[in-house]
Order: sequence, then C-alpha cells, then structure tokens
Amino acid sequence: MSSSPLKILAISGSLRDSSFNSAALKTAADIAGESAKFTFADLAGIPLYDQDLRDKGVPEAVERLQQQVLEADAILFSTPEYNYSISGVLKNTIDWLSRVDPQPFADKPVAVMSASMSAFGGARAQYDLRRVMIYLNAHFVNKPEVMISFAHKKFDYSGTLNDDDTRQHIGKLVTALGEWQHRLQP
Repeated sequence: MSSSPLKILAISGSLRDSSFNSAALKTAADIAGESAKFTFADLAGIPLYDQDLRDKGVPEAVERLQQQVLEADAILFSTPEYNYSISGVLKNTIDWLSRVDPQPFADKPVAVMSASMSAFGGARAQYDLRRVMIYLNAHFVNKPEVMISFAHKKFDYSGTLNDDDTRQHIGKLVTALGEWQHRLQP
C-alpha cells in the first residue's frame, strides 16, 4: 500500500454532541493512528433539501462537503437508526450531494458502521444507507460489518469506547476500507 496516509472523510448521521456514532468515528481515527488522516464532516449547516433553494444555487455548506468528499480517498459513515432507517440529517445530506456536479460519491470507496442502544446495533439503518448509496455508485466494503449494539454500555460519558471486541472490529473495518481503496484506486 501507499506510504502516504489514507484520507478518510468521516460522516456521522447524528448531530448530537454526545453521539455514539460520532464517538465511533473518533475511535476509528484513534485506532488508525498515522496510517489514515481523518477529516470529520459537519452536517449541521446543511439546509433541508428544496429544489427552489437548489435552483438559486448550491449552499456553501453543501459545496464545502462536496469538496471534502471529492478530496477524500474513502468515506467512513457511522449512522444511528431512526425508525428502522437512516436519520433525516444523513438522508438530507445525501440528497444534496446527489444533486451537485460532479456527484462526489461516484466510484468512491465507502464503509459503514452504526451504533445504537438497541440489540440490533443499527443494522437496518446500515442496509438502508447501502441501498441509497448504490444509486450514487459508491462502492461499499462488505465485511466486516460493525454494528455496535447496546452502545450506551460500551461508551463512557466522555465518548470513549471501553469494549475491546468492538475496538477490534472497528480496526478491522478501517483496515478493510484502506485495502478496498487500494484495490479500487491503485
């Protein structure tokens, strides 16, 4: 593999300050160390998608995120599960990015993980995210799957992941994303 660090854009589907999904992405960055350079997307300034607004131009927050996706070697999502699917914030972001030129997810290596207080760990949200991103021609890492169930028992109040098995799975996912990126974009 290349000696330069893999540039990963981390996208959390949650805006909450103490989000388990954002904490999972920070854990991934910590585990990767110097092998990857993580940039964390900020979805807070992205307005609700509205074609009338789009017709007036692309909002600055969307342009900034588009550029971050284009500059990244790979994308790592971490999504909560809301009503058996992805969050409205994440879907809205994807809708915006699907309508810019160039569409930045095309042919991009992507991995997904999820954290949830439920026993399923966000599995249904992951499958919905994959389904949405297929249309945008993103290329997902298939395995390992990282679904952090009972997240409230695995992260402490500061957002530190205290579960060694989960840390190992996240590390394997980051490694697989790097290998996938190398295969798709040697």
